[in-house]
Amino acid sequence: MGTLLKALLHQRHLQTVSAFNREYDRIASKSEPEFVGAGPKKAQFYRWLSGNVTSLPYPHHRRILEAMFPGWSVDELFEDCAKPSDIRLTREIQTRAQTPDRLMADVEAVFANRTEFLHAMPPRKLFENAQRIDMAGLSLNLLCQQYSDTDLMRLLESGTNLRCLFLDPNGTHIRARETEEGHPPGVLSSLTELNMQCLIRVQQKSATQQIESIQIRTYDETVRFNITIVDSAVCVIQPYLPTARGVESPTLIARKSDPPGLFDTFSEVFETMWSSAREAPSI
Repeated sequence: MGTLLKALLHQRHLQTVSAFNREYDRIASKSEPEFVGAGPKKAQFYRWLSGNVTSLPYPHHRRILEAMFPGWSVDELFEDCAKPSDIRLTREIQTRAQTPDRLMADVEAVFANRTEFLHAMPPRKLFENAQRIDMAGLSLNLLCQQYSDTDLMRLLESGTNLRCLFLDPNGTHIRARETEEGHPPGVLSSLTELNMQCLIRVQQKSATQQIESIQIRTYDETVRFNITIVDSAVCVIQPYLPTARGVESPTLIARKSDPPGLFDTFSEVFETMWSSAREAPSI
């Protein structure tokens, strides 16, 4: 157990005193620069997380904490709260923290890069019991390299359908992306072809071998986003950054909501790309 502050900091990967104080100073520099460097010492910080405090922090700490976590009062931040165990808690926290003008739209989590995202939501957890998975991007490593053939076969045999949209390994835009990321010619093309072969191999080995269980298409356009949609409910959005590998990209998690938000936007992007894509040739 610990405080709500502890839970929120875990969600933002700010649970160490050094990481917290960097964020504390960033917030303070905008409104109260005289308190830059005045963040809690190590012992005090961990008392805040455990709830082992006899009184609330000093007023300047309170102001900065409330600026750090809009929508939460200091009293609430120091209430007991179980440690978050998975990404679903993020949705509950972010929903509570949303302002009336819905600045967060339907985004329930944001990660600085794909590594942090994978730590919080590994593919086995993301795809668990999924009945439909739609993916568009470059090589779709999340499914083809970071998810085992055994787990994928289990999904197929349980009736899961996949639509996988790869950047054309023989097209002009994958060569442009290789140049942009600084790869020798053919690196991304070979990886993409390998991943497509992996999906075909798994489908052929599956006991069901349903022709529609895995649909593979390709497109030849500038790669802008990696999009993963699970059961028409959760969308993982990963932009491609100039000159940086995909693993460096920030990651957003959006959940379908009413009124519509980013989920609907990127679901429509996927459908548009899919409808204009080409059936992948046999590899």
